[in-house]
Amino acid sequence: MDIGIFLPIGNNGWLISENAPQYMPSFELNKEITLKAEEHGLDFVLTMIKLRGFGGKTEFWDHNLESFTLMAGLAAVTTKIKLFATAATLVSPPAMVARMASTIDSISGGRFGVNLVTGWQKAEYEQMGVWPGDSFFGSRYDYLTEYTQVLRDLWSTGTCDLKGKHFTMDDCRVSPRPQGDMKIICAGSSDAGMAFSAQHADYNFCFGKGVNTPTAFRSNPERLQQATAKTGRDVGTYALFMIIADRTDEAARAKWEHYKAGADQEALAWLGQQAGADKTSGSDTNVRQMADPTSAVNINMGTLVGSYATVARMLDEVAEVPGTGGVLLTFDDFVKGVDDFGRYIQPLMRSRNPARVEEVA
Repeated sequence: MDIGIFLPIGNNGWLISENAPQYMPSFELNKEITLKAEEHGLDFVLTMIKLRGFGGKTEFWDHNLESFTLMAGLAAVTTKIKLFATAATLVSPPAMVARMASTIDSISGGRFGVNLVTGWQKAEYEQMGVWPGDSFFGSRYDYLTEYTQVLRDLWSTGTCDLKGKHFTMDDCRVSPRPQGDMKIICAGSSDAGMAFSAQHADYNFCFGKGVNTPTAFRSNPERLQQATAKTGRDVGTYALFMIIADRTDEAARAKWEHYKAGADQEALAWLGQQAGADKTSGSDTNVRQMADPTSAVNINMGTLVGSYATVARMLDEVAEVPGTGGVLLTFDDFVKGVDDFGRYIQPLMRSRNPARVEEVA
């Protein structure tokens, strides 16, 4: 099972809490985390793109770096780990993204890939005057399909002449082309998002679900496998989890309860308002899950809380879900969290340490 880190490109990471660590994003912070991940043999890092935050007392995600620029810097200081940047497709033309990706591919020596997002929070785009209207929620994967075709054409042949509804290319060219096999990620979990991933993506990212319920996300890979049965493509599911670990279950649980007690209600209200703007996508979208009040303090991502041994066991359970290719992890304290993961959790995982499989057997 692959292990990736969802880097804290926005302030305070993924905890919307006054009691959580408060910090600003910086290149130095993300470099330290990425180098630790590479040192511990983790497989990839990924950065989101966020153009407007949720506000509140914690100013959640009001402060963000830019994804491609950050990953270009990280490409220059790493040697092995794979790197994924996120393209905000409504404001970044595909021909420019293709060229930027080829550049970072050159910097990294073929270790780069792209995550494509259609845009769920319209306030991000309204502030710049580029929101196409709420009807976009219902047609965004048609838009993304043409967008992806432009990328694939330019990366594979260096030229694109697509004449589509959303994009018109006229002998568009990109050179040099990537040396690596450029992978595309999509995090869509609606029916339209699954269909897009099955046809065009290499990986589909989904939210883990619940607290200490590591296999509750299994419906996502099941749906993806049904979709890929129609396209004949191999697309892996990668589940997003937050790790809150300590030496004992009790200590980890105390941290989690402390974070929940300090939830920034004003920022969470903004999240709910923005997520509710999409009236056309299905109830199974990631956005719907994000706004669920159950444990919105960390945007309702799947959360694994416990001792190092407990978390290792639960991650091994994740790996056993059919169709799962890996996990994308966040932490309450990223620097310590990644280091603790590499030193204390990963060595206990059967899915990461074949020697331990024999030992346990």
